[in-house]
Amino acid sequence: MAAYEYIALNADGREQRGVLDGDSARQVRQLLREQSLLPVTVTEISDAEPPRRMLRFSFGTRIGATDLALLTRQLSTLVRSGIPLEEALLAVSQQSEKARVKSVIAGVRSRVLEGRTLAEGLGAFPRVFPEIYRATVSAGEQSGHLDAVLERMADYTENRQVLQQKIRNAMVYPILLTVVCLGIVGVLLGYVVPEVVRVFEAGDRELPILTRLLISASDFLRAWWWLLAAIVAAGAWMMRRWLREPAARYRFDRFILGLPLVGRIARGNNAARFARTFAILTASAVPVLEALRIAGEVVINAPMRQAVQDAAVRVREGAPIARSLGASKLFPPMLVHLVASGETSGQLESMLQRAADNQERELDGVVNTAVGILGPVMILIMGVFVFMIVIALLLPIFQLNQLVR
Repeated sequence: MAAYEYIALNADGREQRGVLDGDSARQVRQLLREQSLLPVTVTEISDAEPPRRMLRFSFGTRIGATDLALLTRQLSTLVRSGIPLEEALLAVSQQSEKARVKSVIAGVRSRVLEGRTLAEGLGAFPRVFPEIYRATVSAGEQSGHLDAVLERMADYTENRQVLQQKIRNAMVYPILLTVVCLGIVGVLLGYVVPEVVRVFEAGDRELPILTRLLISASDFLRAWWWLLAAIVAAGAWMMRRWLREPAARYRFDRFILGLPLVGRIARGNNAARFARTFAILTASAVPVLEALRIAGEVVINAPMRQAVQDAAVRVREGAPIARSLGASKLFPPMLVHLVASGETSGQLESMLQRAADNQERELDGVVNTAVGILGPVMILIMGVFVFMIVIALLLPIFQLNQLVR
């Protein structure tokens, strides 16, 4: 039995949408007809890209981190209460107000009803449930502690969402300030300067060099602004295409790590993601090598991801985890020391949690410092540009005053 999304028309000709379980699309159509509904489309729920006509119903193929954390916590609570898994999935599906969440949970439930495990049901939607999610649930099912594992996954998803939200919120101010600065300078050069300069061009006197440069910049911007926009767009497209190559991406990420402030943020963010993921997998009794492989996949920086993969090879050969991670010199020393302490004391899970907390606190401080620096710097740069424009406009007036005297 599988879950099917449908679009049907009722007796009044109004469109209805929903999800039904059935052995085939034909059976679902028959069930709809028995409900006095005329089926228009019936599609089996899967993780494949939905057809264009279904886009309004499914709202894409992904589920937000907030929705994922919420449904995970609801499922954990229901399973902990002793409710059978298929009934818990049905309850979560009915409680959600979002069509995509309903359809995905219905698809997972249909596979559970077929006799598959929850992890296998989640595996039908890899773009919704990442590998760490599926591996953790699988370990929880095998150990008989699915409720506790789901609770950890809800905490993990929420913590990761909070960390990403902090970084995004911190970047809003500098980006907005940069856009405002460029907009002000563009308006001054494109509209204000030409109107003021007309007064000076009526005379026969030679204008100061700074004023002539300003007029040239204004004329160029007004005449070729479309060319500048095209160059920026083409450069962004070429850069994005270039970064699709693994070797190019590796060099670019290595360059990012070498930058003074941006590199520290990138290193801290990836180290926190790795430590948090490794901790949740270790706590869920996932084998160390498998946990290292999955934790490496969440690292978005290519050199650091390669360092985790190399560390997994060394661990497979018998080397300690901390020494294997420290060999690359890319992970923060505090994280490596805490991992070493956890290996020695047999408390690797708690040390990884402490390392993740430490990295997130440090990252939060670095991001706040970066925002505090970028704000005044951008204001200073804008002030310099405006000051130069004002001086270029005032110099001819000063010359005129000297001639009058």
